[in-house]
Amino acid sequence: MNKILFYTAFSCVCCFSTISVSYAQKLPQLGKDPVEKVVKAMTLEEKARLVVGTSKSQGYPPPPAPGTVVYDNIQQNVANTFQTKEKVKGAAGDSYAIPRLGIPSIVYADGPAGVRIDSIREGDSRKYNATAFPIATLLASSWNPQLVREVGEVMGKEVLEYGIDILLAPGMNIQRNPLTGRNFEYYSEDPLVTGKIASAMVNGIQSNGVGTSIKHFVANNQETYRNGVNAIVSERALREIYLKGFEIAVKESNPWTIMSSYNKLNGTYTSESYNLLTKLLREEWGYKGFVMTDWWAENDPVAQMKAGNDLLMPGEERHIQRIIKAVEDGELDERILDRNVINILNIVQKGPAYRNYSYSDMPDLDAHTSIVRKSASEGMVLLENKDNTLPIQKEIKKAALFGVSSYEMIIGGYGSGYVYYPHKISLEKGLKDAGLVLDSKQTESYINHIAQEKAKWGEIHFWYVPTVPEMYVDKNEIERLANESEIAILTIGRNSGEGGDRQLIKGDYYLNDVELDLVKNVSSAFRSKGKKTVVVLNIGGVIEMTEWKDLPDAILLAWQPGQEAGYSITDVLTGTVNPSGKLTMTFPKRYEDVPSASNFPQSDNNPSFVKYVEDIFVGYRHYNTFNVQSLYEFGYGLSYTDFEYSNLKLDFNTSKGEINISVTVKNTGKVAGKEIAQLYVNAPTGEIKRPTDELRGFAKTKLLQSRESQTLLFKLSGDDLARFDENQSAWITDAGKYTIKVGSSSKKILLSKVFEKKSESKRGL
Repeated sequence: MNKILFYTAFSCVCCFSTISVSYAQKLPQLGKDPVEKVVKAMTLEEKARLVVGTSKSQGYPPPPAPGTVVYDNIQQNVANTFQTKEKVKGAAGDSYAIPRLGIPSIVYADGPAGVRIDSIREGDSRKYNATAFPIATLLASSWNPQLVREVGEVMGKEVLEYGIDILLAPGMNIQRNPLTGRNFEYYSEDPLVTGKIASAMVNGIQSNGVGTSIKHFVANNQETYRNGVNAIVSERALREIYLKGFEIAVKESNPWTIMSSYNKLNGTYTSESYNLLTKLLREEWGYKGFVMTDWWAENDPVAQMKAGNDLLMPGEERHIQRIIKAVEDGELDERILDRNVINILNIVQKGPAYRNYSYSDMPDLDAHTSIVRKSASEGMVLLENKDNTLPIQKEIKKAALFGVSSYEMIIGGYGSGYVYYPHKISLEKGLKDAGLVLDSKQTESYINHIAQEKAKWGEIHFWYVPTVPEMYVDKNEIERLANESEIAILTIGRNSGEGGDRQLIKGDYYLNDVELDLVKNVSSAFRSKGKKTVVVLNIGGVIEMTEWKDLPDAILLAWQPGQEAGYSITDVLTGTVNPSGKLTMTFPKRYEDVPSASNFPQSDNNPSFVKYVEDIFVGYRHYNTFNVQSLYEFGYGLSYTDFEYSNLKLDFNTSKGEINISVTVKNTGKVAGKEIAQLYVNAPTGEIKRPTDELRGFAKTKLLQSRESQTLLFKLSGDDLARFDENQSAWITDAGKYTIKVGSSSKKILLSKVFEKKSESKRGL
């Protein structure tokens, strides 16, 4: 009798097992079945968990308790439903896996200057470093989308080989004000430069089969009160300035994801704005990826789901339960939740996790140093060069090297833009390796000073990386060095990062007393001996220069150039590379001249809102239109050679509604170099005020040898000539006379032609 019961029980178990396997085989699988069918097979809780990321702040939620998910016993035995283990140490976040439906977890990692993950892993002696690339502002200053794409391709390889699906980059906010703490992560004060450079970066990264998340959508132009400030921006300024770069990137590079910003926009959080995320982004622009929040910006999960913010990051259990309850109570239509899940799954099945890519955890970092060095030198901007001080003449052998940052370079900002890099090259090392002899006593003094200051720091975290204060050098020591050295090089450093804006104080926007005295005393002492002084700016954003720019003989804006900083700067100083970078933002004479100076970071002393009273007149649009003199204009940058512009031609293709424009650029100097030609349009102005000039195209030559020429091509459509009309909610191309201007900067216009458009045209929305 016992044997009979045993065999019967055994038979039932076998039968259950067979049914279980059979049932599992019948479940729809992501990528093998239509996404809609996969979503239909998901439980409500699975959907809610998929649209809410896994929380790093409180650890991963435990697997669901019995009875909390509507599974039958067979489904419970087929597979574990939810991920409970961190996949990539130090990644910003990831998503829930649902193995029974073939849905893997995907990983998101910062950042805009390279992959930010933890370099140290418990029980592992290896360091998991990533390449620290030049900051975004430097890359944009190259005005070279092809070069930026190459940087993106290499960056994407590291994303892929570290097991990451989506890189949270690039940052695309307009540099509305010089004091914005994250300007180093952004490209420009101009939306065309922003859009074109971002598109190149996205296309480069995504060529590796990994995704990007362009951010922060939109009007996240300050860090102060960023989680709640209400940005009051006209629809025209939004369309023409703050949204335009994103529109270009969406249409030209199709980023897999977009990150909504922390702030409110005209009274509504961007992540809760249906008009922004659905009407404009998806219906008007045709965006096909998914939208995620910035981290811990889950203000109202239900409102965010309705708006079209598909994913909440990093997510918490309470958000999951809130969404579940909202569906059960009829507050949230489950079809909206399904829509958001579909948007996410469409991207999940494109990524390396879905493809089961066997990542190595060992990207070839050594192979990536050359592109860092090359791209950094091409984005540096030569601001001053009296009497051809640079490049350093070959007969000069001994240099005095001043400034803490010469020895402890700032290669990038902090916060989500920080990278745990394998090494960084100081300017001291770069100059020495190039054959210049530095004063050993001076070097020792700086190294000791740096060591003493860094000993006070304690543990460094990526959210804030302090800088070493400048070292005081007395006049006697400067005099000794002026006697014994042939040239002075002085580096001034600045850093900033996520979570706070810069300050209008000495030691930040202004030079502090020690720095200012150093520039004055070094320049004076070396000039008295008939010797030159070069200042290198190792900075992430605009600083005040009016007070001291005429003291040194040359000024090189090196930005924060990534881990090969010292080599890249040396390449430019010695003439191995002819500087070809140009400014993508204006350096004002006085901070008070900045169009947003009176309403940054707030308006009317009220931290809850900021009015963009300058409207469309951001950066050079303000300076040129209202005849405000700048220190260094948008598009400015010197070279070691000279260029001549000629042969401006306009060819009208009426059938396509396009204007094909060409211009010839010739290197008339003695050394090889690259030039950036900029195309501006002056449009007819009626009752609606328009900027005097607006950038509508740019092109960079190849490396032109002496006397060599190249013809550059531009193409303009009717949309490129349009303005946004708020009354008609449409883009309007006005009738009247248009002037096409081509020059080497926004103020140095060299050629122009006028044409007339007979009638107004409108592109409705």
